[in-house]
Amino acid sequence: MKPMLAKSVASIPPGMHYEAKWDGFRAIVFRDGAEVEVGSRTGKPLTRYFPELVVALEQRVPERCVLDGEIVIARDGRLDFDALTERIHPAQSRVRTLAERTPSSFVAFDLLALADESLLDVPLTDRRALLSRALEGVTAPVHVAPATTDIDLATRWFEQYEGAGLDGVVAKPLTGRYLQDERAMFKIKHERTADVVVAGYRLHKSGPVVGSLLLGLYDDKGALQHVGVSAAFPMKRRAELIEELEPLRMADAAGHPWAAWAEEAAHETARLPGAPSRWSGKKDLSWVPLRPERVAEVAYDHMENGARFRHTARFRRWRPDRTPDSCTYAQLEEPVRYDLQEILSGP
Repeated sequence: MKPMLAKSVASIPPGMHYEAKWDGFRAIVFRDGAEVEVGSRTGKPLTRYFPELVVALEQRVPERCVLDGEIVIARDGRLDFDALTERIHPAQSRVRTLAERTPSSFVAFDLLALADESLLDVPLTDRRALLSRALEGVTAPVHVAPATTDIDLATRWFEQYEGAGLDGVVAKPLTGRYLQDERAMFKIKHERTADVVVAGYRLHKSGPVVGSLLLGLYDDKGALQHVGVSAAFPMKRRAELIEELEPLRMADAAGHPWAAWAEEAAHETARLPGAPSRWSGKKDLSWVPLRPERVAEVAYDHMENGARFRHTARFRRWRPDRTPDSCTYAQLEEPVRYDLQEILSGP
C-alpha cells in the first residue's frame, strides 16, 4: 500500500471534507489478529521503532483492518517532531527507553480495509462513517482525527491549531476514492517570511551549480545559528547563484561562524550545518563557506521548537537593504499556544 497524497494550494477550497494536517510520520497500519505491521509513506517498515504503539493498536483497532493515519509524539501540549525522529534508532534498547520516555500516538484519518472488504473504491464520506464506527470509543494513544465539512470551522482550525504544532489543514473531495500514490487531496499550509543570512551553499548533485543555500539567524548571544536551507531553484538559476556568490566565497571555513561544523561535539552546543544523522546516512554533507554578509528573504511554514525551519524554505529575493546582524530570531512570529488535547478530544 502507498498512501494517497496531497498537493499544496493557497487557500481552503469550499465544499470538501476538512481535517487538521498533522506533523508526524505518515503511516499505514495493518492488523490481522495478533499481527500488526506499520508501514511508512515510502513503504519501509516502522513497526520496530514504536513497540508501545503496536501493543495499543492490537488492543484498540478492529481485528482485521487497514488504517491510514499519522504517528505523532506530544510534549507539553504540542507536537514534537524532533522527539519523533529520535525514535528511528538502530539500537533496540534505545528504542525501548524512548518508548517509555516519549510514548507515541496514532491519529487515524482513513479506513482502507475492514474484515474481508477493501474500501479503496468507497467514497470518502462512507469511509469516514465506517472509520467512526470501527473506532467508536477508542482510547489514547489511538485517536480518530477530528473532521468537518464546515469551511468556517476549518478556517478556525487553520488559525488556531498551529499553536499545538500542527501544519495546517487538509481538504479531501467528499466523494473521492482512495487513490494510492496520487495527489488527490489538497493541503493548505502556513507561510511566513523571514530575513536570513546566507552563509554557505552545497553543490548540486548534477555538477558545479548551487544545490542549496545554507541559512542562518543570530541568537540573543550574537551567535549565528544554522536554521535550514533553501533549495528549489531552476537549473539556470543554480548556475547564476554560483557567479553571484563567488565574491563571498571563502577558501576554507577558518574564521567562519560555522568553522567547527565537522566536529561532532560542536553540534551539542550550537546549530551547525552538516550534523550527521540517521536520515543523512552516507550523504555528502560538505559545503562551501561564504562570508556571512548577504541577506535573503525566504518563505517558511513554521519553526521546529523555535530553532529551525521545519521544512525547506523558499527563496523570495535578496535584501540588500538589510544588514546581517539584523537577521535575528526576534523577527519570527510565534503562534499562540493551543492545547493539543483539545484537538484530540474534539469532534
